[in-house]
Amino acid sequence: MPKRYVFFTALSYAYPIYRPLQEAIRARGDEVAWFLEGECPDLLKPDEIRLHTINDVIEYNPLAIFACGNIIYHFLPGIKVSVFHGYPIGKRGEKSSATDDHFSIRGWFDMYCTQGPSSTEYFKQLEAKHQFFKVYQTGWAKVDDYFSSYKKENDVPTILYATTFSKGITSAPVLVDTISRLVKEKKWNWRLTFHPKLNDQALLDRYRALADEYSNVTFVDNVRLEDFQQSDVMLCDSSSIILEFMMMNKPVVTYRNTNPGQHLLNVTEVSEVENAIETALTRPASLMKEVNDFAHYHEAYRDGRNCERILDAVDDFNSNYKGKIKAKPLNLWRKFRLRNKLKYWK
Repeated sequence: MPKRYVFFTALSYAYPIYRPLQEAIRARGDEVAWFLEGECPDLLKPDEIRLHTINDVIEYNPLAIFACGNIIYHFLPGIKVSVFHGYPIGKRGEKSSATDDHFSIRGWFDMYCTQGPSSTEYFKQLEAKHQFFKVYQTGWAKVDDYFSSYKKENDVPTILYATTFSKGITSAPVLVDTISRLVKEKKWNWRLTFHPKLNDQALLDRYRALADEYSNVTFVDNVRLEDFQQSDVMLCDSSSIILEFMMMNKPVVTYRNTNPGQHLLNVTEVSEVENAIETALTRPASLMKEVNDFAHYHEAYRDGRNCERILDAVDDFNSNYKGKIKAKPLNLWRKFRLRNKLKYWK
């Protein structure tokens, strides 16, 4: 009998994280369905199964439910598996793992599938401390197809601009004029993409207008693997998307990054952005070594088998730890708030 899995989907960034995992599940002859939270856009393909209600999920009765956000409904059946929506790069300026939200333990998950040394080492300490979940270093589901040697895709350089949504950190309102000028003055192509939680519609409309007016600008609602592959340099701030781009052996220019280092070309003034991009396009050897070292610290594997390791980890937990480790905390107040939000009391 085939195993069943569910993807708990809260935001549009989940789609490219789950789809490689979906492919691995189907390759094993097993089944998977999607449960979309109310505010999540429905971007499902015709061959992807959607479960519309909580009762649908309960009837589907999955072996495991995967989540790439911080919350999952405790009353749903199946092993609760965290697969993360990014890497722990300390975008808010955290100087230690203890203060990085990536490592917050809220008592929802049975398993954490970590990506590499930067996440595994501290999660293993948390596992020993709390004892109600298991940690497996599997690599991140999203990046199985990311690893390739850099090659210039086009004669005209392409810049991918991506930004976080966090107020005080996002560069989107600060760089709009600079990007608008560079679009007009430089012989560069641009791809513009924004975090789904960035909700300043007037600002987004200014960026969309650039794509409408200029042929060298493309507005990307949901960034895809192809957008990384077809770009030469990323311009960003402090989003963990930086690391995804670096896995393709490509440089990143950042504006006021909260944790700058030798792996970045970080600037603190808008007037410095243009020259930094020009430098990045030359791919200095010392910079590219730092890029490669940084990427390996955060993502352990390069064999394209992260999704296989995740599914193997679920099987291991199911066989060896389910019902045998310490029970998760009661979390009564959090559970009440969650049920009250959903108005679900069964």
